[in-house]
Amino acid sequence: MSQLPKQPAEVSVPTSADVARLAGVSRATVSYVLNNNATVRISEPTRRRVREAALQLGYVPHAAARSLRAGHSRMVLLPSGHIPAGPLHQYFFEELQSGLRRLDYTVVQYGSVGLTADEAATAWAELRPVAVVVPPGIALTPHGTGILTRSGAKAVITLGPGPVAGAHGLVAGAHGLVMDQRQVGASAVEHLLARGRRHIGVVMPQEPGRAPFSEPRLVGARGVAEPAGARVCPLPLRYEEESAHRLAARWPELGLDAVFAYNDEYAMLLMRALQDAGVAVPADTAVIGADDSLIGRLLRPRLSTVRMELAMPQPLAETIDRMVQHPGGPPVHQDLLRTSAVHRESS
Repeated sequence: MSQLPKQPAEVSVPTSADVARLAGVSRATVSYVLNNNATVRISEPTRRRVREAALQLGYVPHAAARSLRAGHSRMVLLPSGHIPAGPLHQYFFEELQSGLRRLDYTVVQYGSVGLTADEAATAWAELRPVAVVVPPGIALTPHGTGILTRSGAKAVITLGPGPVAGAHGLVAGAHGLVMDQRQVGASAVEHLLARGRRHIGVVMPQEPGRAPFSEPRLVGARGVAEPAGARVCPLPLRYEEESAHRLAARWPELGLDAVFAYNDEYAMLLMRALQDAGVAVPADTAVIGADDSLIGRLLRPRLSTVRMELAMPQPLAETIDRMVQHPGGPPVHQDLLRTSAVHRESS
């Protein structure tokens, strides 16, 4: 007669009471220590003993129970969006996440592909985050912001290449952080004008998700060029060698003496195609990119670029924590981006 295999015994989940017994303290002390409660004075040896006991037992605080005690969650939601892979955005999100973790927040990333603006906001609200940081490429309407705030979000922050409706106080609790991409195009063209160039191409990447960044850069380029009597010509380009070679083959008819190539990657792609087509850089055409990547400095000629830096009065994680601790204040609007052109051999 066959026998059913033995089922594994139910694993006992360690509790705060187990940690308290092992550490020789009260459950309240365990809660204070593991929740980083700074309002209660507990000696460092006791804190260390509690943490060691929790580690030995494999105890993890229950997020939902902690949220009930606090009256809100400690979850900060980062919906995923179409953010161009660049050093500045990567640095921004790494600093944001590490800063929030130091402040004892749980950072959760959420995929929002295929959802409408209000569907996305509803899906985020189901998780009851205490704050939401909405990246570029994801629409946020005043209605969606209202859904989030009514579900308990104490801070809804939009991060984008330009101002958006939801970040202008149309709904209480909405804040806006802007990396104004017009500054990038303006810095690039100011540099080219200073080098005596007057017929300037501006590369417009054709890949998905680039338009929210490339279009403001074009606006910034035009805003500087037109008052100086210079011409700006948008140049559609895919990030492909064939596309770059087709564009380079048309260069004589375009009559351009300079190009702002969106970023360093597109600049390197186009510069190689121009050189292959017999266009001398910078003698015939000056080239400038953006991002100040290391590989751009290794090219021959070395690539001129626009350097982008974050300028914030305090780390964003601390700003979010202040919004959570003191909700209902006036909307925060900050322009985070500072740009400067770096002159090298390509221009």
